[in-house]
Amino acid sequence: MGTRMSTAPKPNLSPQQYLAQERLAAFKSQYFQGEVYAMAGATREHNLIVGNIVREVGNALKDRPCEVYPSDMRVKINPTGLYTYPDATVTCGKPEFEDEYFDTLINPTMIFEVLSDSTESYDRGGKFRQYREIESLKEYVIVAQDRPSVESYLRQSDGRWLLREEQSIESSIRFESIGATVPLAEIYRNVRFKQPPHDLMMR
Repeated sequence: MGTRMSTAPKPNLSPQQYLAQERLAAFKSQYFQGEVYAMAGATREHNLIVGNIVREVGNALKDRPCEVYPSDMRVKINPTGLYTYPDATVTCGKPEFEDEYFDTLINPTMIFEVLSDSTESYDRGGKFRQYREIESLKEYVIVAQDRPSVESYLRQSDGRWLLREEQSIESSIRFESIGATVPLAEIYRNVRFKQPPHDLMMR
């Protein structure tokens, strides 16, 4: 989750009550174990990176039976009951949804989260643990916004998750679950780092 999540829960709701409320809300909220958590807005860098990911991955998959969704697509983790909004989501094959509204995806193939200071520990820890419960999920990608760094966790046949990381703006990363290679320069297009990474400073 790239956006910040409020620590103040709202009154307990059932999943059905949450969805009815969420579909009328002016802003997005996560839901877990009866509690609803409002999500705050994102930085310029965060929004640029998410837009770049959706564009580049979408272009790579335009002739394939896959769909790429930005952060407005809600995802439900059926085994744990978490409703959340990944920064970008890919599903290949027939997308499956919780109900006839077609706004809550339950079978993502690939999930992207763009890190922020307030969400990094959650995205790496508790949220990733819940994502791993999604049977259809094959790859989880964590993207830093303060420096070039893309981490891809690929599910192996024995259930382990294999990490591959790229940290050079001049490199590309292969997303094996969808068979697409994306340059980091495109993921970070127009992003201004507060402290230029070493490989940029040495040019």
